[in-house]
Amino acid sequence: MARRLFTALTFMSICIAPYLAVGTSRAQSVIADVSEHFVGITADFTGAKILFFGTITGPGKVVVVISGPAQDITVGNKVQRAGIWMNDEKVTFKNTPSFYQVLSSEPLDEWLPPDTREAKQIGVEYLKLESTEAIGPAKAADYRAALVRNMQKNNYYGKAEGQLKLLGGGLFRADIFLPSNVPTGDYTIKTYLVSFGRVTHMEVTPLNINKTGIGAEIYRVAHQHGALYGVAAIIIAVLAGLGGNAIFRKS
Repeated sequence: MARRLFTALTFMSICIAPYLAVGTSRAQSVIADVSEHFVGITADFTGAKILFFGTITGPGKVVVVISGPAQDITVGNKVQRAGIWMNDEKVTFKNTPSFYQVLSSEPLDEWLPPDTREAKQIGVEYLKLESTEAIGPAKAADYRAALVRNMQKNNYYGKAEGQLKLLGGGLFRADIFLPSNVPTGDYTIKTYLVSFGRVTHMEVTPLNINKTGIGAEIYRVAHQHGALYGVAAIIIAVLAGLGGNAIFRKS
């Protein structure tokens, strides 16, 4: 109940903010927010849906880009040798978004010029993905396509054209769906106001997704104290094996 009240009050404040700003030289053209800025990942996490909403005060259309924390992602090329599939060459793409989604009210190809999309990296085809290895353009394009396919298969990359709903009076909203395997870390939600094919204003909304509870503690120990975690895992495995043998002998 409290969460719904907070969301309603936030939405109301966003709606009236442009009118309070009328007459000031620094009035924003687009304001956006989410119903919650933190999503906790627990052991039984099956995905989440958060509300994204906002308003525009000037003419134009809205497109939203959601990006997860950047990381180096390696793509391998599997080949069949002697009837066995094995990894051959590998290519690593640096500073690659671990999650990437675009929301719009209409198909982007119908109204957003390619040069604007390229400048703002709106759409996976316009992401600047650079490999750490020196490979030719043709091979780089193949590995890039493979990376995008892998990310789309895991529901990390997507495009939701028509997902952004225009409510009238400059208001808009959309549901952001996060898969059960969503990467953790700091996210940015960029809302672009586009007029006559050019971005006239951008609003950045933060979002944090992280593990909580016992799972978070296990993850922290595993990454900060790797040796200790390894020893503990071995001890637990040995004790579990001994316990299983004892039960088997008694039966």
